[in-house]
Amino acid sequence: MKDSVRSLLQKVAFVAVLLAAWEIAARAHVFGPRSEIIFPTLEAVGAAFVKNFAKGYAGVTLWVYLANSMKLLLAGMGIGIGMAFLCSGLSMVSRTFHNLYSLLVAVADLLPGVALLPVVIIIFGVKPGVIVFLVVHSVVWPMSRNLIDGFRAVPRLYVEAGMNIGLSRAGLLFGIYIPAAMSYILSGLKVGWARAWRGLISAEMIFGIASAPGIGLFINQMRTNMNNAEMYATLVVIIIIGLIVQYGILNPIEKHTVGKWGMRKS
Repeated sequence: MKDSVRSLLQKVAFVAVLLAAWEIAARAHVFGPRSEIIFPTLEAVGAAFVKNFAKGYAGVTLWVYLANSMKLLLAGMGIGIGMAFLCSGLSMVSRTFHNLYSLLVAVADLLPGVALLPVVIIIFGVKPGVIVFLVVHSVVWPMSRNLIDGFRAVPRLYVEAGMNIGLSRAGLLFGIYIPAAMSYILSGLKVGWARAWRGLISAEMIFGIASAPGIGLFINQMRTNMNNAEMYATLVVIIIIGLIVQYGILNPIEKHTVGKWGMRKS
C-alpha cells in the first residue's frame, strides 16, 4: 500500500473515531437534561449546516457572512505578503535597514493582533479596515521572519554564481534568493495564513461590523440565540476552509516547488 493511501486511510479512520465518540457522548446526554442543546447530535449539526447556507440568520445566509470574511482576509493577506517580500528584500540590500527591520519584526511578532484591537479601534473606529489591519499584522511578521531567515540561509556560492552571470540585485532576489528560500517562504505562509484566519474570526466575534458581517459575527449570533447546532456547524465550515487551503492550495504548491526540487523529504 502506498504511503499516501495509508496516510489518507489513517486520517479518515481518526476522523471517524472522533465523530463516533461525539455521537455516543451526545446520545448519552453527558450534560444532563439539556445535553441536546449544549451537545447536539451529528444529525442536528448536519441539519443546521444546511440551514445556515439556506436560511442563515435574520434573512442573511452564511454565504454572505463567509463572502465578507474572505474579502477582508484576502485583502489583508495580499497586503501583508506584499509588505513582507518588499521589506525582507530591502533588508538583503541594506545592512542598516536589515538591522532596524529585524528589530521591528522581533518586537511586533510578539504582539497578538487581538491585543492591538482596542488601540486600533480608538484611533480608526469600528470599520472593516480594522480587520484588514489585523490580518496584515498577523501575516507580515511571521512571513518576514521566515523570508529573512531563508534569504540568510542561501549558500553564498549561489549568490556569487548569480553575480558572475551578471544578475542585478532584483535578478538575484527573484532568481536566486526566492527560489532557494522557498521552503522558508511556504513555512511562513502557512503560519501567516493560520494566524490571519484565527485573528479575523476572533476580531469579528469581539466586535461585529454591521456593514460587513463576517463568519465570526455569525458564530456569536448563534451563541447569543442558543442556536448551538448552528454554531457547531459554522465551526465545521471554518475547519473545512482551513483544510481546503492546507491540502488544496499550500500542499500542492509545496509539492510542485520544494518537493519537486528535492528540497524536502517526500
